[in-house]
Amino acid sequence: MLPSSPSRRGSPAASLLRRGVVVITAAAAVAALSACGSQDDTLRTPDGSVISTTVTRINEVDIVNPGRDFSRTCLAETAPDPGAADVRRIVVTDPALLDALCALGLGPRVTAVTADRGAVPEYLGPQLTAVPTIGDQPDAAAVRTAAPELVLSSPATADRAAALTDTGALRSARTVAIDVADDWEATFREVAAATHRTAAADQRLDEFHTEAARVGRTLDAAHSQVSLVRFTPDAEMIEGTDAFGARIMELVGVNRPAAQRRPDAVPATDDNFTDADGDLIYVSYDGDGGRERGADVLLSDRWLDMGAPTWRRVQSVDDAVWYRASGLAAAWLVLNDLKVSLNGGSSG
Repeated sequence: MLPSSPSRRGSPAASLLRRGVVVITAAAAVAALSACGSQDDTLRTPDGSVISTTVTRINEVDIVNPGRDFSRTCLAETAPDPGAADVRRIVVTDPALLDALCALGLGPRVTAVTADRGAVPEYLGPQLTAVPTIGDQPDAAAVRTAAPELVLSSPATADRAAALTDTGALRSARTVAIDVADDWEATFREVAAATHRTAAADQRLDEFHTEAARVGRTLDAAHSQVSLVRFTPDAEMIEGTDAFGARIMELVGVNRPAAQRRPDAVPATDDNFTDADGDLIYVSYDGDGGRERGADVLLSDRWLDMGAPTWRRVQSVDDAVWYRASGLAAAWLVLNDLKVSLNGGSSG
């Protein structure tokens, strides 16, 4: 943790900010695009609607998309490859595979997840968070109810796939092990192949890349040096290029400060503290501990005297989406965050 420094927390305004949240409704200056993209310069959300944002300000920092409706995360259903058999009922042993199914529009076909309650990421919305979680060692009755035609597993959850088989209720389900790789696009393609949707995967990825490039041109992303700072319970991390959100920023063409053009994150210290600065800083919080640490730093004189905080160019993004997610559905959420915030800043 950085040494304590004089702060502005004693001011009445700062005190109010630390005790609560000020909510301001405003029309977004830049709207977002549909997942399929468009030919004009209007930016819309994946469902095609123009964005209106609710700005929630904490510790002198606006939160990007605080009122986001996760019920719209999953995309429309895709069709199987020509001549290929379709799959109607899917059981997933690794929640990390759910993003790909969400992006392929196959969320409604997931009948169970072999994990504990709460393991399904919230950003996937009610379509998937409502799916029954039947635990690492499901009983035969739960497996019979799920009645999968396809079981999607991963090397890390091979024991869960074996537990399904051990119940004796799995019957003739096909089991496919997916390598949940560091390359989220490769994982997406593997899930698509397992569900006989390789053509749909190509189309969905092409749509995303086309849209990411267009947004980069529209927002002149190459001329912005955007910093990423993540507050954890133990440190203030100056992020590199490996974080999921950073990879989506790279696809958009967003530039990064020179000190952040390395793969790994590094803790902020007295010697490198100003490496956190940029034309715009996106901050996030890893849990309640990260939020508490962030509150101490974001209202300190040392932070507020840097360039981006001085210009009100600091915004907060969803840590679960930018750092703990990985997949095409999450990628669209990050892209939409960039659409509504890259050319904006905290209001004064």
